[in-house]
Amino acid sequence: MAEVKLEHIYKVFDGKVTSVNDVNLTMNDKEFVVLVGPSGCGKSTTLRMIAGLEEITQGTISIDGKIVNDVPPKDRDIAMVFQNYALYPHMTVYENLAFGLKLRKFNKSEIDSRVRNAARILGIEQYLDRKPKALSGGQRQRVALGRAIVRQPKVFLFDEPLSNLDANLRVQMRTEISRLHRQLQSTMIYVTHDQIEAMSMGDRIVVMKDGIVQQVDTPLNIYHNPANKFVAGFIGSPTMNFFTGTLMQNGSLKFMQDNSRFSLPIVGEMTKKLQSLDKSQITLGIRPEHIHARKPANTDAVSSFNVSIEVVEPVGNEIFVYFSTGTDAHYVARVATDTPPEVGKQFELYFDTSKVHFFDKDTDRTI
Repeated sequence: MAEVKLEHIYKVFDGKVTSVNDVNLTMNDKEFVVLVGPSGCGKSTTLRMIAGLEEITQGTISIDGKIVNDVPPKDRDIAMVFQNYALYPHMTVYENLAFGLKLRKFNKSEIDSRVRNAARILGIEQYLDRKPKALSGGQRQRVALGRAIVRQPKVFLFDEPLSNLDANLRVQMRTEISRLHRQLQSTMIYVTHDQIEAMSMGDRIVVMKDGIVQQVDTPLNIYHNPANKFVAGFIGSPTMNFFTGTLMQNGSLKFMQDNSRFSLPIVGEMTKKLQSLDKSQITLGIRPEHIHARKPANTDAVSSFNVSIEVVEPVGNEIFVYFSTGTDAHYVARVATDTPPEVGKQFELYFDTSKVHFFDKDTDRTI
């Protein structure tokens, strides 16, 4: 397999629209890297430049130590799996899997061996004589994966391959692709706008916004230590709650949300860093799972508030509680099902202050 390296990559459309802005990444051999971000952030364009389907405006792309800027896609030793499967409707599954190998003049016995091995890995041996129209969405996606596997490429590229599947199939196929990565021990680069896919599949995640890489790290490090407010809000479901307010220093340090009754004492390691700031306006962030309907027994770093309950969403093993603190902003907590609040009532919620994040109000960088 192979290392993929991007050095100072730019993509400018029509000489004025910068889609990818100075991207520097190294995807290690046998690593599963996920590019994630909102629509239009440049992740698919970056993938297409690696594949050679999009011309690079500036920079260098290397695969297995070889610069491939001017190498055509067919000679880069990569295989790409697309969102729409891209299967030939008039061919059987076997013929779809074998087609690329026939074009490369492989002999019949090698083609048959590779096709049947891929079908066995993906559990589609019984479908080899069927046409794509006779398959379900999940089965078609397996065929698309199989067509990549038979190539035995140095690098697999996935461009939002699960977007057309229903929720249950997406979960199943996430597991299948992760298992496939472990089995093949290959380098895989995966693009998605779904942060749950990114968190559950990637060895490392690359978070992008407006063509710029915001943070590169393992899923858990990004979740617990986001580099900025955008990453903190994008990774996690439901999204992190943000409160804009003022640091008050009158004997002790306290965060006070502007124009509301919400205030939070600051304790622990963060106190010295916040006291040294030359500004008082900051943004506080806390994830929904760190807001509780009962006082947590495992920590003393807790503050409670009476809030107005607006919407209650039971989702099985927990409840999403949407609330306000006296401003026009709306927030969400994830609470246990044994203490369901009532809509329209005041309710006491407990904030685990040891899990709070702080961001510079002007730059959005993590403090």
